[in-house]
Order: sequence, then C-alpha cells, then structure tokens
Amino acid sequence: MQAFLEYVVKGLVQHTDAVTITPVEREGTTVYELRLHPDDVGKIIGRQGMTINALRSLLLAGSAKKGVRCSLEIVEDAPVRRNG
Repeated sequence: MQAFLEYVVKGLVQHTDAVTITPVEREGTTVYELRLHPDDVGKIIGRQGMTINALRSLLLAGSAKKGVRCSLEIVEDAPVRRNG
C-alpha cells in the first residue's frame, strides 16, 4: 500500500523529492503519515478535500481487499522560527 500511495502522490506533486510516507501502527490500524513540500499540500488536499478523500477511498478499498485497516494523514511540520 505504501508503494501505491507513493506512486500516486508523486504523480500529483511538483516536488517529488520532498514526498515521504511513513507507516505508523496505531490501535491495529496502519496510519500512513504523508509529508510534502509546503507548496504541494494544496494539490494533495484538492478543492474541498476532493483529492485527499479520493486517495483515502482508494487506500480503504485496497486495504480491505488485503484484510487490513489503513488510513492517510498529511503531517505538516511546524516552520522553524528564527530570531534575528
């Protein structure tokens, strides 16, 4: 599932080198944490969340077929604040 997500997400963004997908186990569910270049976050979310919801639906269908539970979250790292 991780390879599938990586393939689809990299096809949608401009900064493909900044895409990282990290699987994290939480309460029997694999949560894929998606980190992107800040300019690409809007492209993955889409208008009114259509793109991210479509990705989640595909992930849900693929994981159900394999008998596992998965979800997708976009993780936005906090910007570094510099004084000076």
